[in-house]
This record gives sequence, structure tokens and C-alpha cells, in this order.
Amino acid sequence: MADWIKSFTEYFPNELWSIEAEELNRFSIDAWPVVIKMKQTGQTPYLPQVVFRPRFSKEVTQVLGWANQHRVPVTAWGAGSGVVGAALPTQGGILLDLSLLNKILVLDKMNLLVKVQAGLMGHYLEAELNSHGFTLNHSPQSLDRSTVGGWIATRACGQFSSRWGGIEDFALAITVALADGKTITTRLAPRAAIGPDIKSLFIGSEGTLGIVLDVTLKIFPIAETRLLETISFPSVKSGLTAMRRLMQTGLRPFLVRFYDVDESLFVARWSGITPPLGANIFILGCEGLNDMALAEYRAAMQILQSEEGVRLGPEIAQGWMDHRFDFSGVENRLAQPGGVAETIEVASLWDGILETYEALKHDLSPFAEHVLGHFSHSYPQGVSLYIILLDEVADAKSAELRLREIWDVAMRTSMAHGAAISHHHGIGLARQKYLREELGSSYDVLERVKNALDPEGILNPGKLAFRR
Repeated sequence: MADWIKSFTEYFPNELWSIEAEELNRFSIDAWPVVIKMKQTGQTPYLPQVVFRPRFSKEVTQVLGWANQHRVPVTAWGAGSGVVGAALPTQGGILLDLSLLNKILVLDKMNLLVKVQAGLMGHYLEAELNSHGFTLNHSPQSLDRSTVGGWIATRACGQFSSRWGGIEDFALAITVALADGKTITTRLAPRAAIGPDIKSLFIGSEGTLGIVLDVTLKIFPIAETRLLETISFPSVKSGLTAMRRLMQTGLRPFLVRFYDVDESLFVARWSGITPPLGANIFILGCEGLNDMALAEYRAAMQILQSEEGVRLGPEIAQGWMDHRFDFSGVENRLAQPGGVAETIEVASLWDGILETYEALKHDLSPFAEHVLGHFSHSYPQGVSLYIILLDEVADAKSAELRLREIWDVAMRTSMAHGAAISHHHGIGLARQKYLREELGSSYDVLERVKNALDPEGILNPGKLAFRR
């Protein structure tokens, strides 16, 4: 046992911490496929030494103050659903489980705000808002397995981002515990020109600059009308052209997703409908006041049909809506020792996305039986590309090696074609070695901020390519 553990366990009440092997082991794995395969071969390289479960925000600041003084690493944990290894404790230390910080602190119906603690699960928050006639409009696929603090830490993006944006567009204020145990709360306003936006330092920082305690988010009334449609395109090029035109007109459908012919078959299965042979499936959703939603739907359909789009009806889109949180296909494959499954998302400007897609499909095809692609978060300037890879190999060790090869090829190909190496999953361990090259000279600013806010390097060490 490390010397500091005895001091720690004497300092903090017994009910707040655990050093039981079973508990430590539970926090040594998240949803990163590589670490799942490592576990299957008996490896546990990311084992914490203590699990600390605070009940109140002040207990977070107390443990950080202690850890900073004793130079003990602290890694914050939300729900463990990250798919790139961002919450894995690379240097042991204290695993800070925030699951008990799970309360709604304020529901402000006048100003359309909700203030919540960082450990609150997304689907619980959404259900509570729905019961009052409101919604977040932030709907990641991990809604039922992720926390509000995790969304902030990873710069999360939901399935309806084409209209509503990413988590940075929802978060109006945050409270953060710094490495030395002090807290800061950013100013709550609809917008303010009072210097740099301090909360943005922590959005996407993956727990390396501070630990989020609570967040104030925008909320919205539930839409009066929601319209869905499925459209078939004869090629990826025609569908992307239609998507670009749609987003550049000023229309903002809440649902804009486009699947290549390989993934279209997987998406259509939920509806029981077989898409036309060779179809690339586009799903569209418009919502709001009835007249507004209907007008947007008609205008959007006019654009899509002018680019060779053929209306198929709402059934496939509705099937996707009904099953959009289903991640079982990837999970079931990963549960098999030789199962290979990976999801990699990048982003590109419109003038580079088709070339990036074609290059990734080509370069990754030797590494998986199925290489599926879809475009799921779109903007007037560009779009994200999501690649899903599925295969079977001999055993878990072979699967781990295959996944590492896949990551290297995917990152190198993306950078070679000018695409951003992540759209919303973050960096974690999966993208660690590519970050400095990706950020170039701007990385120096990030490192200076880290040195200023966490000079002892205790917060989630070994992440964001920091040297400590």
C-alpha cells in the first residue's frame, strides 16, 4: 500500500472511500473498445488506488485540496460511458466518482434554465423536464448512460445538433473545483461581453483543468409538432450536396442524418422496411409550432428532391427515432473475445468531406469486414463523419492489436485530408498521440493554461498530451 493511502484513509470518513479490490477494478474500464479487449486478456493497466465518492460539493474541494498538497493524482468519473478512455486513471491515485452529486438544484420556468449537479444522468434529467413540459434538446446516443458533467468535460454533441448545437451552446454557467480545492462559478447571463468566456476553458478539458460541480443549461418547451421523413439518394455525393444546400439556406431541421449504402441496411432494419437497392438513406425531422414545422418540412423536401432525393415515407426515420439509444450491436460484438467494433467520428468542411469519406472507407477496408459511414452533425460550413467498423478475429489480443491499427490509420488519413480528428467523442487515450500535431502552435496555449491551473499536475494526468 502506498504511504499516502494510510494518510488519506485516516483523514477522510470511512463512508466516503473504498480500497476494496472489486470496487477499484470496477473503475479500471470504461467503454473504450481497446481497454475492453485488454480486460479480456487479463490486463488492468488503469487501476485506481482509492475510490472516493463525495456526497456534497465541499467534499470534492476537500479531497482536491488534500490531493494537491500530497501530489496525488485525481481522475473524475461520471458514468464511464466514454469511448476513448478519457476517464481511465493512468497513474492510479484517487478515482473521484461523482454519481452522488445528482440533484436538480433549480428549474427556472421563466428564464428557461435548469441548474443541475454534474453527476446527474442525462435520461433522468430529460424525464424530469418532460414532466414539466420541457426538454433539453441535447440528446446524445449515450443519454441514458452519461452525466451532465461528462457532457461538459468531453464537449459532447447530441443527435439534434443540426438545429440546437453542441453542449457549449446549452451551457450558460458552470461551477468548477480547481486543483487546489478552490471553486469558481462563472457569470450567468444570456450573453455577456466581460472578457474571455472562462467556462469555455473547461468545456472539453476532460477533467484536466478542473472538476465540474454543477451546470446551468438552457431548456426548451416540448415542440407542438414533429414531422419525420426518409429520403433515398443514389450516391453519397448527391446526398451530401443536398445536405449542404439544406444547411446553407438557413433552414434548421432538428434531425439531419445521412447514411451510406452499407449502413443504410443496418438503419432500415428497425422499421422492418428494406430500402431500395443501392439506396443511401437520409432521415429528416422538422419540429416546432405546427405551421412552422410544416413550412420547414416542405422547403427542406423541395431542396432534397431537387438533388435526386426520393421520398420513402416516415417509417425508417421513425424506426431510427425509436431505437436511437440502442448501442447493443457494438456492445454485443465487443463482448465476444474476438469481436472487433469501433466508432470513430471526425469533422470536415464541405469542400473536403467527400474526399475524406472515400479515403477512410478505402484505407480502413483491409481492417474490418464492415466499414460503415454516416454524416450526423451538420453546419453551414461542414459536417461530421462517423465511421463504424465491425469484424471478428481470432482472440481478444488480436482484436486489441486490430483496434490500435484502425485508430492509427483513421487518424493519419483524417489529418492527411484536413479533417478534425474528433467531432464529439474527445481525445482520451485513443487520440492522445495525435493531439499535438493536430493543434499545432495553439497547443502551447493549452499547456500554459494547464501549468497555471494545475501546477502539480494532479488532475487526470496523462491526458490531452500533457507531459504530466
